[in-house]
Amino acid sequence: MQTRPKSDRNKIPIAEERLVAVSNRLPIAVKRKGNVWQVQPGSGGLVTAISPVLRNRGGIWIGWSGATEDIEWGEELDLASHESGYRLYPVTLTREEVDNFYFGFANQVIWPLFHDLLTRCNFDPAFWYHYLQVNDKYAGAIIDSSLPSDYIWIQDYHLIAVAQALRKRGVKRRTGFFLHIPFPSVDIFMRMPWRAQILQALLEYDLIGFQTQRDRRNFIQCLQYLSPGLKAVGRGAVLSVEVDGRMVRVGAFPISIDFENFSTLAASSGVESRLRWLKESMLGSQIILGVDRLDYTKGLPERLQSFRIALRQHPDIRRRLTLVQVVVPSRTDVPEYQALKSHVEQLVGEINGEFTYGGWAPVQYMFRNLEPDELLAYYRAAQIAIVTPIKDGMNLVAKEYCTCCLEEEGALILSEFAGAASELQRGAILVNPHDLEGVADAIYRAYTMGVEEKRQRMRRLRESIRKHDIFWWVDSYLKAAFSKKLGDFPLEEEYVPSISLGRAPGR
Repeated sequence: MQTRPKSDRNKIPIAEERLVAVSNRLPIAVKRKGNVWQVQPGSGGLVTAISPVLRNRGGIWIGWSGATEDIEWGEELDLASHESGYRLYPVTLTREEVDNFYFGFANQVIWPLFHDLLTRCNFDPAFWYHYLQVNDKYAGAIIDSSLPSDYIWIQDYHLIAVAQALRKRGVKRRTGFFLHIPFPSVDIFMRMPWRAQILQALLEYDLIGFQTQRDRRNFIQCLQYLSPGLKAVGRGAVLSVEVDGRMVRVGAFPISIDFENFSTLAASSGVESRLRWLKESMLGSQIILGVDRLDYTKGLPERLQSFRIALRQHPDIRRRLTLVQVVVPSRTDVPEYQALKSHVEQLVGEINGEFTYGGWAPVQYMFRNLEPDELLAYYRAAQIAIVTPIKDGMNLVAKEYCTCCLEEEGALILSEFAGAASELQRGAILVNPHDLEGVADAIYRAYTMGVEEKRQRMRRLRESIRKHDIFWWVDSYLKAAFSKKLGDFPLEEEYVPSISLGRAPGR
């Protein structure tokens, strides 16, 4: 690639087609410290998945900054964009919008409903109107920051109505949507008061992506239940539905991780150093590792109860197997999540109180984010990973663990209700997280499994993830969207984003 003159190095490359990712949150977070706003890197599965796709390709990411007041952006945003390798466009939400759109409709209606947890739903009509209002604000940000030739890729359940808002504003853009969480069955989805409006909003996209064939099937069945005349045609991963004279494509695209990057980092000297320390500190005890965000969908109480049953039924694992449970803080100001945290910590205390012996505690509990090297070291040190959500769209922890299992001597216990189960079933030990004794049996099976069987299973798991990595995911989506691959958006080796915003777009 030719080197651009120095005078052009701060200019943003304007390609004929650019990827514009739009999500509820930016891959950064801003926090006020005194009179200064500090920009911190974000985390989570969406950041892990989308960042490699946009990085150094002239991409754009639009999302909420985490602030509830307008910020006069200075060099902090320039620096964050430069470090990310793509342009960041912040959207500002008011406190009322955060309460009703995010904590309200997104997290008290869609999140529990789509995870089959009806009793946790709060169908307050005010939530719905704020949801539409905020989706329209994001549409305004898209108009301000994108070009007609760009491809607008909307991420997840917070922003289902954005394409519809663009259409109402009379703006034409090529739009795609990807749902990172499960899509519920007809019986569950029909309980939502705004079921028809949600389906109609989704049908405004050119392409709708789901994690699994099951999610796509549920969506099609919901469409046909409310509109019996609609038919899905086609075969394979992508189907088409004719709506008002236009074809809407509906596909299953299992999301993944950057296999090569994770495996390379897992072999780094920093991780190796932490790994040696971890092995020494465990005093010969094997590690069964759980890494989860604090959320009632992750099955944390059920997992701890299953581990207690395993300890009671199989005394030979005592002092030889330690559950290292990492819980990443999330929504800690919400009473329901505070109660969950208290319940988890109570169970940890009960198990340790019953089985601790001679300096060995059966559960090591950490309520915090781990540093990257520390997390990778735990992945490598663990002989068993246990991923048992009640329901999950995909669950990238399962894929991260297998990728980092460089010696291929680990075992994965995986909930059959995680999206990853459809891809990893040939190598994982699948369990029903509600079956406490069944999970306990799976723990013992993984502990007693021979090395050769572990290697055979892990090789299958790692090869599946290597073959179907994050770049395969985006290629399959873009190919279905408009016959492109990620390679058609060339790397800009000297790309240096430059942004000057007096206020957030869309305001």
